[in-house]
Amino acid sequence: MRVLFVTSTRVGDAILSTGLLGHLIDRYPEARITVACGPAAAALFEAVPNLERLVVLDKMVGSLHWLMLWATCVGRFWEVMVDLRNAPVTYLLVARRRHRIARGRTPGHRVVRLAEVLGLGDDPPAPRLWLTAAHEARAQALIPDGPPVLAVGPTANWRAKTWRAEHFAALIGRLTGSDGILPGGRVAVFGRDDERPQALPVIEAVPEARRIDLIGRLDLLDAFACMKRSALYVGNDSGLMHLAAASGVPTVGLFGPSPEEHYAPWGPLCAVVSTPVPYPDIFPPNFDHRTSDTLMDSLTVEAAEAAVRDLWERAGAEAA
Repeated sequence: MRVLFVTSTRVGDAILSTGLLGHLIDRYPEARITVACGPAAAALFEAVPNLERLVVLDKMVGSLHWLMLWATCVGRFWEVMVDLRNAPVTYLLVARRRHRIARGRTPGHRVVRLAEVLGLGDDPPAPRLWLTAAHEARAQALIPDGPPVLAVGPTANWRAKTWRAEHFAALIGRLTGSDGILPGGRVAVFGRDDERPQALPVIEAVPEARRIDLIGRLDLLDAFACMKRSALYVGNDSGLMHLAAASGVPTVGLFGPSPEEHYAPWGPLCAVVSTPVPYPDIFPPNFDHRTSDTLMDSLTVEAAEAAVRDLWERAGAEAA
């Protein structure tokens, strides 16, 4: 039997959908799995159990990428088809059980909304990812055993969502200082290679002996494996934040011009700290995410540190 899972082109949304995929794998452990997603998210699914095919939906002129999906999947009988993109072409595929996400934004977290596709809204499955031994070995080489690691994600897909580098540097200093929660801890900085200029002030603020510069060195599953070797993650609202939450590491997301009620990190050891200016009021006139500077300046280092310490204490209490 076969399962077709059509998910997002964005990394964060694709990660949030993986709980549904995990549920299907648990329910149909012998099924051969086909995943279709955008190119940015494709690496997330390389280690999915029983993966038969990974279809990368790179946008083409005239929506030809959907025609490519049809051509790839037609002629097969799908026991279950889950389409989280509402692609009209999937109606032309033969499936015993067909599930599609409702159109329009509804209240509640994205994970809950996705779970409703399979009638699981009351007990939404948490996002999860799968690793190979090679990913775990690379993570071991990049983050060898030693002092605990504070993982930091100082970038995001648009500038307005990013806390300033100097604030990250100050927070790192407080958390890894002599009276911090991770005194003398190492600091791993995550991000894409094209984000290095934005992250460089954060990297340079960490003493070289405690610095783990991972910018541009990892694919998504390598980053996931490295996060699993970390003690704590702090970062902007981004795909990396959702990757950290899925890894099970205590995760603090920094929010301002994005709705935390939809996109907060998901999990029992997750927390959010937001700008005191609420999301509906934070955007200036004529806001353009392509040109706007950060809208996160009202979030203080003190507020972020307090949120991190609260989560750290809660994680310690749950582990006791």
